[in-house]
Amino acid sequence: MQLPDYFADLLAVCWFALCWWGYTRYAHWQGLRTPCLSSVLHLYREDWMQRLLLRDNRIADASVIGNLERNASFFASSTLVILAGVLTVLGSSDRAVSLLADLPLVAPVSQSVSELKLLCLAIVFVYAFFTFSWCMRQYNFAAVLVGSAPMAGERNVSELERKAFAQRAARVISMAANTFNFGLRAYYFGMATLAWFVNPWFFILVTAGVVLILYQREFHSDVLQVMGSTQAPALEPRTDKND
Repeated sequence: MQLPDYFADLLAVCWFALCWWGYTRYAHWQGLRTPCLSSVLHLYREDWMQRLLLRDNRIADASVIGNLERNASFFASSTLVILAGVLTVLGSSDRAVSLLADLPLVAPVSQSVSELKLLCLAIVFVYAFFTFSWCMRQYNFAAVLVGSAPMAGERNVSELERKAFAQRAARVISMAANTFNFGLRAYYFGMATLAWFVNPWFFILVTAGVVLILYQREFHSDVLQVMGSTQAPALEPRTDKND
């Protein structure tokens, strides 16, 4: 039985969707059981909010949240530029097909299939734009929470209320950071989609490579080991010449 010409492309799309959705679910499930970047950073954010309540000057804290929001804004703006480029290529897909056909290892495809690939790439970055824009709003909410934080000298605020505020503010900031992570993940898989224009089998291989890279960075990276380490370095003995 001869398989249809579009079987490899259909298989590649299903594999791509399975890897993206499956890794997202796996990262959430595994992060609840083992340390990862998201869980460790959430603990640091709780410490940050608890220390924020001990000081009256919160200019540095507001500046940090502003910088985080600007990072999301930069990626949202960059995503619009990428979408404009993809739509431009979509308008002249016949020229793009002819240029790709001259490259080595590029599987010959029709213009309609190339337009479908460009449309899928545009959908990935549309998702990334909505993700980054929602991340910006969440950091705005976090800025409001920081502005409403009780001052260090307020006596009518109990310790239980302060602890609840620290946990709530840290949770909002972590939600914004996780949304930002989803947007970055869309960029990773968007880069993998470019391999589809070369060959569907190469697309499958690159998609699997992206999953491995994301897993290594989120669960086994060097920075995770450093941030998750709680053991203080041993102090060297003093060698005072005057003794």
